[in-house]
Amino acid sequence: MQNTEPLRRLNISEAVADTVRAMIVDGRLGPGERINEVRLSEALGVSRTPLREALSRLASEGALSATPAIGYSVRPLTVEEFEQVYAIRPLLDPEALRLAGLPSAAGLAKLEALNRRFIEAQDAETAITLDDDWHRALIAACPNKVLLEMIDAMILRTRRYEVALMRETPNRRVAGEDHERIMAALRAGDLPEACAALKHNMQTGFDPVVAWLTARAEAGAAA
Repeated sequence: MQNTEPLRRLNISEAVADTVRAMIVDGRLGPGERINEVRLSEALGVSRTPLREALSRLASEGALSATPAIGYSVRPLTVEEFEQVYAIRPLLDPEALRLAGLPSAAGLAKLEALNRRFIEAQDAETAITLDDDWHRALIAACPNKVLLEMIDAMILRTRRYEVALMRETPNRRVAGEDHERIMAALRAGDLPEACAALKHNMQTGFDPVVAWLTARAEAGAAA
């Protein structure tokens, strides 16, 4: 029972981070805008402590910039950053899966259950969390812990772009189908094919997000 309060606070800070991230993606917090912690905490109906925890988390993701004695400001969503960051995981994840090897029957069952929940997700944040859980479970047996840490860092760095991707149901459906192909290869004992399918999965979100970023920039320029 001693851990109840820290867990509750963590859940609040995660929820606040989700909300602020969505505000950045949909433009309610604009590029370069300085975060007024007092005003934002009042608007969200939370205390400063979970808000600061959420802002720190978003800074670690690259969604916010932190300046000493000034505070946090919104980092812009750009095609340039997305192109550079998104190109990394198609290199890392297949190698982690190769090192992890074929999963057990129990491991495959877990992947199947997570993918069903992912496909049925009703909102972007839930879908992203389940997608991340699926990918982490897929490579959990990788013995290279540094590689896994690098992948975790990239998961955080691309999360605000993934919000835009996972808001669209067709994109979630495509990702779920990609997961099915990866699992089919694993069930067949074909690890190289599973790695190739995983690389493809890591690349399918590129065009939809670039199209969204381009449209967003054009709309901003026209406003």
